[in-house]
Amino acid sequence: MSQDSAQTLINLLMLFALFAGLALWWLTKHGGQRGRIAERARNAVLSQRVDIVRIDEEEEATWRTKLAQRLARIGDRLPLFNVEYRLKLQKQMVRNGYRHRHAVSILLAVKFVVGLICAALSVMLGSHIPVIGQYPAVRGAMMLMDFITGMIVPEYIVQFLGARRRKQMAGCLPDALDLLVICTNAGNSLAVSIRRVADEMLTICPPLADEFSLTADELKLSGDNTRALQALAERIDLPSIHALISTLVQSMKFGTPITQALRTLSRAERVAHIVNLEEKAAKLAPKMVVPMMIFILPAVVVIAAGPAVIQLLGVLSQ
Repeated sequence: MSQDSAQTLINLLMLFALFAGLALWWLTKHGGQRGRIAERARNAVLSQRVDIVRIDEEEEATWRTKLAQRLARIGDRLPLFNVEYRLKLQKQMVRNGYRHRHAVSILLAVKFVVGLICAALSVMLGSHIPVIGQYPAVRGAMMLMDFITGMIVPEYIVQFLGARRRKQMAGCLPDALDLLVICTNAGNSLAVSIRRVADEMLTICPPLADEFSLTADELKLSGDNTRALQALAERIDLPSIHALISTLVQSMKFGTPITQALRTLSRAERVAHIVNLEEKAAKLAPKMVVPMMIFILPAVVVIAAGPAVIQLLGVLSQ
């Protein structure tokens, strides 16, 4: 048997071992009484959502919709993630702006697929690594590490996008508070004011407008205003939003005017926003030192000292 054939056989055995390990994990999750209890618990969590709705025959399904449906089916059937992890991930997805009922299942499927792809690439390309690539044990360890890394990376990407979304909402919150003060001062109720602010902020900050629109619907449909406002604070998870919700809840609880409380909070948020901008501007000069030294200073030195160096070389060459 040639060396290439042996390497291919070893790679196939590694992939088979990975799938066999996943299959054994699946059997331990489903087999026995504990496995059946875990299966029923997971199904109980998943049953809170309706099964994937089939698209009507009159509507044409796009490839993204079909892909999302397939990933959701895969994520619902994966036994590698327990109920506690799914509930924790669901809270994180809601905070990051993904409120779709299949968002958790799609993310779990993406994590699993990316992990398998990274493991397969590690097995196929690991033999080309100098020195250590010829050892099957090293390639097997790399396969497991790449599989775990591939399952972690999608979650970190979602968290990064969620952090950028919250940063955008924090930057537009002072403007939203000013609009909310104007609406409440005009005599509108809290639900109507939040709805109007959501409509006005739709083109400026769509994520904040989406959250306010959902809160306005909850305030209109449910009679518990405190619960709807606290749900807004849990979804956005920003200190300024928590301060806003605390102010509104206390105003409704003690009967104080909401307009005056919102005006005070809006003034404080505006001052904090200006201070934040001034802090960023003060940090700009030290951050520009290193790029200037690397990219601008050499060019200035060449332009300034270049003619003198050329003349000096001409004199020395004579």
